[in-house]
Amino acid sequence: MSIYLDYNATTPLRPEVWEAMEAVERGTALQTNPSSTHKAGLAAAKTVKEAKASVASHLGAEPDEVVFTGGGSEAINLAIKGRVWDAGPKGAHVITSAVEHHAGLHACLWLQSQGVEVSVLPVGMDGRLDPASVEEALQPETCLVSLMHVNNEIGTIQPVAEVGRICRDRGVAFHVDAVQALGKVPVNVQDIGCDLLSISAHKLYGPKGTGALYVRRGTEIQPLIHGGRQEGGLRAGTQNVAGIAGMAEAVRLAEGEREEFWQRAWAHRERLHRLPEELNAVRFNGSAEHQVPHCVSVTFLFCDAMGLATNLSMRGIYVSTGSACSSGDVTPSHVLKAIGLSDQAAFGTLRFSTGRTTTEEELEKAVEATKEIVDMLREVTMPEDIGVCDEDCPCFLTV
Repeated sequence: MSIYLDYNATTPLRPEVWEAMEAVERGTALQTNPSSTHKAGLAAAKTVKEAKASVASHLGAEPDEVVFTGGGSEAINLAIKGRVWDAGPKGAHVITSAVEHHAGLHACLWLQSQGVEVSVLPVGMDGRLDPASVEEALQPETCLVSLMHVNNEIGTIQPVAEVGRICRDRGVAFHVDAVQALGKVPVNVQDIGCDLLSISAHKLYGPKGTGALYVRRGTEIQPLIHGGRQEGGLRAGTQNVAGIAGMAEAVRLAEGEREEFWQRAWAHRERLHRLPEELNAVRFNGSAEHQVPHCVSVTFLFCDAMGLATNLSMRGIYVSTGSACSSGDVTPSHVLKAIGLSDQAAFGTLRFSTGRTTTEEELEKAVEATKEIVDMLREVTMPEDIGVCDEDCPCFLTV
C-alpha cells in the first residue's frame, strides 16, 4: 500500500470528475467541434459555456472573463507575455518575486532576454513579499505585476489583496498565479483586485492538460496561439470539451469542501510539526502566520533529502524534494535560496503535501519511516559530504 504525500505536484482524478468527463464522452459533445454550427456542435458549445459559467461563479467573475487553456503554465504565460506584448515590449517593465513558480519566473526572464525590464523582488525569510516593495518598484513604464497567491514549495500565502490595491491605485495590471490557491484559500478576483488570474485543473483533482485564465473586462492582452476565434480570440484551437467539463466539476467540488479540507489539513500539519521534538536539527520553512496547512517544507540538517526521498519511495511513501518541477535538477531550489537557506540546507529539505484523502494513520507511518531513515542517513553520511550552513543561513540561526 502506497502513501502519497505529493499533492502539490499533482492530484488524482476524482471519481465525480471522471463521471462528468464520461458524460461528455458518451454524448455527442465530444464527437463534434464546439465551433461547428450544427446541432451536435451547438451541444458541445453549450457544455463549454456551462463550464465557463460554473468556473466564473467560483472566482467572482463573469463567464466571458474566463479563458480555457491547456494548463496552468499556459495560463500563466498567456497572462504575462500576453499583457507585455499588448503594452509593447519596447520600454515595458514587469515586476515579479523571487519565489514564483518557474512558469511565471521563466516567462519573465525570457521577456527580459527580449529587452523587457524585469524587477525580481526579494522576499523575507518566511517567503512573504512586502507590498511596500512593489510600490517602490513601480515605474511609469510598469505594465504588469505578477505574483503567486500560494507558494508551491513552502506554502506561504502572499498579500495579493494588498498588492492588488496598490496596482489599482497606480493603474497597473495585476496577475495572480492562483494554481496552488484555489480550493485551499478564498479566491475571489473582486476581493483580490486582480486583472488576470491563472488556475489549473490537475491541482484540484481534475484532468491534466486543462487550465483557465481570468481576464478582467477591459484588460488587453495578446494571444500566445493564433488561429481561430475560440476563447474570444485569446486561445486558438478546438476546445477540450471533456477536460473543460471535468475542470468545472473539480473546481465546484474543491470549493465546496474547502473549509473542511483546511481543518483536516491543520491536524496533519500539527503532527508533522512535532518532528523537532523527535529528531534533532529540524526546521520548517515558510510563514508561521500566513501559511496553508497542507504544504509543509521541512529541512533535515546533516541529511541528504534526495537520499531520504528515495528511501521513502522504496517503502511506498511519496514526497518531494522542493518543487516537483525541479526534479532532476542538481541546483538548489530557487525558492529555498530566496528565503536565505544555504545550499546544504536546501539539499536537506523535503516537502510533504497532504490531500483530501490523507489519513492520520498514513501520516503517522510516513513520519515514523522518515525518522528512521534520517537517523540512518546521518550515521552513514560523512559531514564533509553534507557541508555546513554559513552563519547567515536561517537554519544556523534557528536550530
